[in-house]
Amino acid sequence: MTVPFSNPLSIPVLGFCAYSGTGKTTLLKQLIPELNRRGLRLAVIKHAHHNFDVDIPGKDSYEMRKAGARQMLVASHVRWALMTEDAVDGDPQLPHLLAQIEADKVDMVLVEGFKKLELPKIELHRAAHGKPFIYEHDDNILAVACCDDTQLPATMARLDLNNVGAIADYVMDYVNHWQPAMAHRPQTTVAPAQTNQTLTVAQGVQAIVDCVNPLTEIQSLPLQQLAGKVLAQDAISPVNVPQQTNSAMDGFALAYDANIENYQIVGEVLAGHNFGRPLLATEAVRIMTGAPVPAGADTVIPKELTTEQAGQLQCEPGVIVGQHVRLAGEDIRQGATALSAGQRLGAAEIGLLASLGFANANVYRRPVIAVFSTGDEVSQPGEPLKPDCIYDANRFTISAMATALGCEVVDLGIIEDSEAALTQALTQAATADVIISSGGVSVGNADYIKTVLAKIGRINFWRINMRPGRPLAFGQINDALFFGLPGNPVAVMVSFLQFVQPALRKLAGEHQWQAPLLPAISDQPLSSRIGRSEFLRGVYHLGHDGRLHVSTTGPQGSGMLNSMVKANCLIVIDDADDAIAPGQIVYIQPFADLL
Repeated sequence: MTVPFSNPLSIPVLGFCAYSGTGKTTLLKQLIPELNRRGLRLAVIKHAHHNFDVDIPGKDSYEMRKAGARQMLVASHVRWALMTEDAVDGDPQLPHLLAQIEADKVDMVLVEGFKKLELPKIELHRAAHGKPFIYEHDDNILAVACCDDTQLPATMARLDLNNVGAIADYVMDYVNHWQPAMAHRPQTTVAPAQTNQTLTVAQGVQAIVDCVNPLTEIQSLPLQQLAGKVLAQDAISPVNVPQQTNSAMDGFALAYDANIENYQIVGEVLAGHNFGRPLLATEAVRIMTGAPVPAGADTVIPKELTTEQAGQLQCEPGVIVGQHVRLAGEDIRQGATALSAGQRLGAAEIGLLASLGFANANVYRRPVIAVFSTGDEVSQPGEPLKPDCIYDANRFTISAMATALGCEVVDLGIIEDSEAALTQALTQAATADVIISSGGVSVGNADYIKTVLAKIGRINFWRINMRPGRPLAFGQINDALFFGLPGNPVAVMVSFLQFVQPALRKLAGEHQWQAPLLPAISDQPLSSRIGRSEFLRGVYHLGHDGRLHVSTTGPQGSGMLNSMVKANCLIVIDDADDAIAPGQIVYIQPFADLL
């Protein structure tokens, strides 16, 4: 019976297993330098079935260990080694051994042995030895490296035991496609929401998005006015890209034939010009990058790989037919969809439209967003700060985020805490597509938003099981969507990112948008509570191991707006987790697309 395996590291682990005498060590001695040559830094764990020693009697390290030192570390300027006396019954535990590896200094761990573990493995097999296959009883065997006379089913990947390069190719492919064991990814499928219950983040988002009817008004705008708009109709390419078969570099164009020793140089082709006639089999032309390849030619050879003498051209060996030639339409074919409806247009998309000859494009009109703040304790920036009050930051962060999403913002200012004032403000704002307020949505006596909204519109007041940002009001006034966000500045921004953003994107025509979530390694312990989603302000970076790492910005109070300034992402702890250990994978939501 196999023993379950859990990889505690953020790097891949791959085993090599076989019966004794098959040649595991021989293969690894050849494979390790080949993988090193390809840029992989390796650690190796070898399973020994007998007592062993790694140092020599008489050496200080040996004598101290035998004298009773449970651990002995010997070091020089070249290497260091830690020897540990740890007698156990049965085989040593591989996860414990892996935890001793300095994962930031290697890219992969190779394991020799441990064939009974549920560890991803390559089996080595020699038919001449007459041993049974391991893969027949172990679903963790990914491939079998064997000799030509070994019979395998077509469903099992086969490697040539004597071809180290091919085995290295397989290992590199495994590394490139390997994914670490993830923390719980925030859920995307949800059960239907009930209006009187505290919802999960996923339930709240789904319920809001289900209420959004995308805008249908279409405008035709010139290229200069397209930034941030959403394409309303597919952009069909009127031309091939590239428009003609052309050269990808400076060199010589010809019809390559390895049996032809000399080509006659008959002219030159510059970008924006053509040669004018087909090339003969033994002819070549000088050609510049982007210049059309003459008819009859199929290959471009860089000048440094040729020899030119008296108008004759010789090519060095190793030329591949078709090299350095960009075929007409290989990027985008004439009549193909270059950009699909629902695509938000940024610099690259607008540049692509221009390269295809479009001067205008059909886009959806911008959503109109009415924004106001509530609370007698809120003062307008630029005015004297009233006693016991704070300056209004929320209205400006909301407006900035809505503007970044291509919306037209109508600022209604600060509304006093009274039912009459809020009724007038909401009635006035109902001509917009979306109304967003901050403050006044908790359970205090002076929180009038829910009361007013229930009278002049309809409301589903949702308490979201998240931190920060638990109180959230969502409803409608006539055809306008209403969001009542919390009062704390960080809670406002987090709530906007999670709930308002997907609604605005769908409203604007981005039907398939989802928040980007990336896996990263936590560099510190993180805590939450089962049943609650946590959004921590974080800073992610690319570590020395080539992977994303993340840590918090420090104290996480929901009124500490400076923590958002320092951050470049939110660390998302799903409601299924109560703690994240250092080195564990978490998901992050980068700010790059909005903040």
